[in-house]
Amino acid sequence: MFRLLRMAIPGCPIGAFASALAGALLTALACFPAGALAAGESGLKVPRFVSLRADPVNVRAGPGVRFPIAWVFVQNDLPVEVVAEYEFWRRIRDLDGAEGWVHKSLISGDRWAIVTGEKPRPLRREPKAKAPPVMRAEAGVLGRLLRCNGQWCQLRIAGRKGWIRQAYVWGAYPGETVD
Repeated sequence: MFRLLRMAIPGCPIGAFASALAGALLTALACFPAGALAAGESGLKVPRFVSLRADPVNVRAGPGVRFPIAWVFVQNDLPVEVVAEYEFWRRIRDLDGAEGWVHKSLISGDRWAIVTGEKPRPLRREPKAKAPPVMRAEAGVLGRLLRCNGQWCQLRIAGRKGWIRQAYVWGAYPGETVD
């Protein structure tokens, strides 16, 4: 199991700047009608979950190579949430709520999920609470999201498939269906 999802760049003092920028951006976005945020420049829904296509992935303070690298993701296939789009750049949010910009070529539409919570979660043979468990997954385990029915998601972890309550994963919205 891994816990290091991203690493900070030493000597990069943009943490406060990035927080202030994010606050200003969220304040500005609050002024737009809800329908205005339904689709990004790409025509795809914003927000939406995607995954990191490669490793390492440089996450920047702004949408362009002229902006400093804020941190580096060192694990591919991690689920991230696209929260904004600007030309070829996507503002992403990770499980911890950290946000930054990556080039669109570094993300994929493939869906992955991370198991959440304080204790191991059962993955079951069927999407039913009384179905027999096929395995248990600890918090932080990464799995390929195969489908969700709005209450349960089927994950593939280490070659094995199982259903987990949708509330126990980060990588699918509550009530979202995924085929």
